[in-house]
Amino acid sequence: MKKLLTTTAVAVASLTVAAPAAAEGENFVLISHAPDGDSWWNVIQNAIQVAGDEVGANVDYRNPTTGDLADMARIIEQAAAGNTDGIIVTIADFDVLEGPIRNAVDRGIPVVTINSGTIEQSEELGALLHVGQPEYDAGYGAGQRAVEEASAESFLCVNHYITNPASVERCQGFADALGVELGSQMIDAGQDPGEIQNNVQAYLTSNPEPDAILTLGPSSAHPTLRALDTMGLDGEIYFGTFDVSDEISEAIRNDIIHFAIDQQPFLQGHMPVTILANYVRYGIAPSNSVNSGPGFVTADNVGLIEELAGEFR
Repeated sequence: MKKLLTTTAVAVASLTVAAPAAAEGENFVLISHAPDGDSWWNVIQNAIQVAGDEVGANVDYRNPTTGDLADMARIIEQAAAGNTDGIIVTIADFDVLEGPIRNAVDRGIPVVTINSGTIEQSEELGALLHVGQPEYDAGYGAGQRAVEEASAESFLCVNHYITNPASVERCQGFADALGVELGSQMIDAGQDPGEIQNNVQAYLTSNPEPDAILTLGPSSAHPTLRALDTMGLDGEIYFGTFDVSDEISEAIRNDIIHFAIDQQPFLQGHMPVTILANYVRYGIAPSNSVNSGPGFVTADNVGLIEELAGEFR
């Protein structure tokens, strides 16, 4: 099968080589910022189990049930104080999570950051490296497509996780590509699907038919699709989203969603487990951080990933 994306190594990260540890059977933990019920993280949970089986390590997934970042900070502290050989963690908010992550590094626990945050933040925290997608660049690329394909000058960014700074970077990049102020074009949509749908419908009622809509993942894309259907606006507004799901793929096929940005979450789960195993056992790790995205899924290539959506894509 033809690969959609090429993994790009960027930005040399500093590496302090530790003495090799004993044998297999390490205990690693991946700590995300996602609340329970965020289906996008199913792929990452699958990835860490696949990687754990491959390298012979135990990998646990932990998250704050409601997405509360203070709760996430406590989870990181608990993991660092426990029997943990390596931590994989998102930098959902640098200011909130800096202390717990630094504490883990100071304890001698190797850390790989993923998903949210930047390579620079990862380096500042002392992590081995970062595996993720440059969020501002991804949003900017999405905005460029909206300009080129729809001459967009206005838009609605449906932000279902506004407390995560990376989500705002996506919206800001889109606005900058259009050459407009972000301002009220980004809404705090909430996390409940019904609330998101209502908020989108209320915005579209007060601001009839913006040139484009950007959603930040299935959690906001699915309710937005229902809002457009309810208002009879299917296919009437240029629609782009982050991430892929069965419902998003179907909407792409039906020309309702024009593109989805694939940040390859499987890589964000699988690569850090392999990296930590090699580092703990042999004292070796890549010297570069890794961009796992962005890439664009459109009607031209959506068929290549539909069978794997929700498990590997």
